[in-house]
Amino acid sequence: MAVSFREFPWYVQVLIFAALAVLIITAGEYIPSLPVQAARTNLDRLNKEYTDLSQEVDRLEVYQRRYGELKGKMENLQEQLEILKKIVPDEKAVDEFIRMLQEAAAQSGVQIRRLTAQPVQAREYHYEMPFELQVDGPYYAILEFFGKLSGLPRIINVGDLSFGGIDATGGAKFPMRAGTTVTGTFTATTFFTKSTDAAQAQPPEKK
Repeated sequence: MAVSFREFPWYVQVLIFAALAVLIITAGEYIPSLPVQAARTNLDRLNKEYTDLSQEVDRLEVYQRRYGELKGKMENLQEQLEILKKIVPDEKAVDEFIRMLQEAAAQSGVQIRRLTAQPVQAREYHYEMPFELQVDGPYYAILEFFGKLSGLPRIINVGDLSFGGIDATGGAKFPMRAGTTVTGTFTATTFFTKSTDAAQAQPPEKK
């Protein structure tokens, strides 16, 4: 004779419901096709992806910091390169060089009487561009002029100096300023790295 579920005592019905609940929960935990297990698997996958992304972010933060450092170094090197280009430019820049000499002479009270370009000399890594100058002025003005040449942004070597008093040169050949006591010649040599007249430049000296 079949017995209806409702005919069981209430505590038996509670036990049956509890057993069914435990069975459903257990099945959801361990049977892959059920939603609980699928949700758990998805959660584990998301946790793993989060861990991997966190590790990747940590690595990228290191590169980001290094990028900032490298960028700062690059900017510093670029500034140094621009300074070096002023000291030893790529091109001859003759007009700018002559302007520097004229300004230094005018500021010192020295008169440049003659400026003659000499042949460009090719060296292993650069080119030398010498000029012969004839100047005159007061003694201390000549000293100040050479001091200003040493302070110019472009490298200038001075050599072949030949100076003397006005009387020692047999008299002045030009109208001179009052107070002029010294006249003479010297060679001012500057440098550049690329030659636009390489064919005219003399070959490097053999060591």
